[in-house]
Amino acid sequence: MVTTLPTLAHDLFGNTAGLKSSAAKKLHATYRRRLSASELVSPELARHLTECSREIGRQVGVLLTRSGEIEAVIVGDSAKLVLPDIGRARAGQVRLRGLRLVHTHLKHEPLTRDDLTDLALLRLDLVAAIDVEENGLPGKVSYATLLPQSENGELWRIDEVPSVHELDYDPRAGAAELESEFARQDRTRKVGRSGRALLVGIAGQGEREHAESSLVELRELARTAGVEIAEAVLQARAKPDPNFLVGKGKLDEIVMKSLQLGADVLIFDHNLSPSQSRHIGEVTSLKIIDRTQLILDIFAQRAQSADGKLQVELAQLRYLLPRLGTRDDALSRLSGGIGGRGPGETKLEMDRRRVRDRIAFLEEKVAELVSGRIVRRKQRNKGGVPIISIVGYTNAGKSTLLNALTDSDVLVEDKLFATLDPTSRRLRFPQEREVILTDTVGFIRDLPKDLVAAFRATLEELTDADLLLHVIDASDPAHEDQARAVETILGELGLSESRRLRVYNKSDRLSIGEAAHFAEAHGGIAVSAKNRTGFATLLGKCEEILWREGVVRAPGPDEAEFLRTVPEA
Repeated sequence: MVTTLPTLAHDLFGNTAGLKSSAAKKLHATYRRRLSASELVSPELARHLTECSREIGRQVGVLLTRSGEIEAVIVGDSAKLVLPDIGRARAGQVRLRGLRLVHTHLKHEPLTRDDLTDLALLRLDLVAAIDVEENGLPGKVSYATLLPQSENGELWRIDEVPSVHELDYDPRAGAAELESEFARQDRTRKVGRSGRALLVGIAGQGEREHAESSLVELRELARTAGVEIAEAVLQARAKPDPNFLVGKGKLDEIVMKSLQLGADVLIFDHNLSPSQSRHIGEVTSLKIIDRTQLILDIFAQRAQSADGKLQVELAQLRYLLPRLGTRDDALSRLSGGIGGRGPGETKLEMDRRRVRDRIAFLEEKVAELVSGRIVRRKQRNKGGVPIISIVGYTNAGKSTLLNALTDSDVLVEDKLFATLDPTSRRLRFPQEREVILTDTVGFIRDLPKDLVAAFRATLEELTDADLLLHVIDASDPAHEDQARAVETILGELGLSESRRLRVYNKSDRLSIGEAAHFAEAHGGIAVSAKNRTGFATLLGKCEEILWREGVVRAPGPDEAEFLRTVPEA
């Protein structure tokens, strides 16, 4: 399939300024030449191009269709030429462009990086360069074609012949064979329900270890969102590029890799500004997702209650509002699948005024949620029943701990943000005392501000907790960084002074005593929610904090009545 050029037929493209009328006329005459479909370039056309190039001192090229017709004549400068806009190829597509580029080189140089980048990014059938000799005749011919995914990671194959008369490559048959191989690979390639993605991270000076850890977490986020990961790329850079984050050259490399691996999504482990998202999208023609959008997408998938769905939609619209001023091309890449759940495509295409109106409406609904929760909290406080809230990093085992302590069946999955809606259960202590045990949404590093704001009605439940159980995945090498991230978020919620107890979970994955060592260093308790070990020590410590240290006041007369409203373990 050939992309129609958005200009008049038989126009000259590129650097045409200063051309003599005789040279321009000669170049226009190039359109009258025809080739056999099996010819890469005929000796007559090659000589015509090299003579024109020698005469004007600039590179000259043609875009040829598979039938041998000349689609465009392009004039460059002495070192390169710039192709007309024929659109970017989408990664993962099995068809080639249906066009090949044949152009001249004045300095006998091999195929340049620009030549090979055009081959890959525009998904051309072939790129060929003809050396211009001193007498204007054609010399050596170099040509390159794309390669299907290879073991050594090469994107293209380069061949050369001493003379145009020795060319024996059939471009139409070669393109058909390549497309057949791309299609075969595409059929055997694993693709997630939300696409196949390349992960992109950036590491500043001295931040490589942290960036690598963050990329591992991004991989888990993508897996939770249903994305198949093709590969992860980490770019070392002193500071982010204001337009492309990783730099234009590196971005071209990433796009070429996405073409070879069949990836149609780029997921950045960084929050992109609206202008960065727009610039990257224009260069790549891929779906662009940043860390915030990926987390929002997971929340949109996981929200089950009406309250949760409402809060997720509010967060998504707040995120999208500053991006609605850009061209709709960016919105079309955001809609559908990963990054497009929640509000849906129609809401993404709303103008700013309608989006603001929707945000205002949702904010009123969230305010009603807050009022309702305040009333319920007053009733709970009136009953005088102690409240223990479980907090922690996502996938640290909070829901598993709730289930194990209360014999409940709250959803548990080895995925990030498996549960969003808070769940409360009654927990009876050995001394015939009862508390309300509440599981809350998990935290993560760089939790989107809009999400925190939208879920404030839910997170405010933590303010009335008599004790926070900070659950930590002791088996994760980054558990201290994760614990600090949770403490930071608790501080932002105004809970820095709340009494809390660290619970080092998943001790069954560590050597004997290792989790206990971590716990002792921070005055915590080591448990295994999976194997239900360490619970006696945990409950004893909770009882000591709540009653012996006087955190909980004496029960009120309405305690029994209130407890009847909470599911019993």
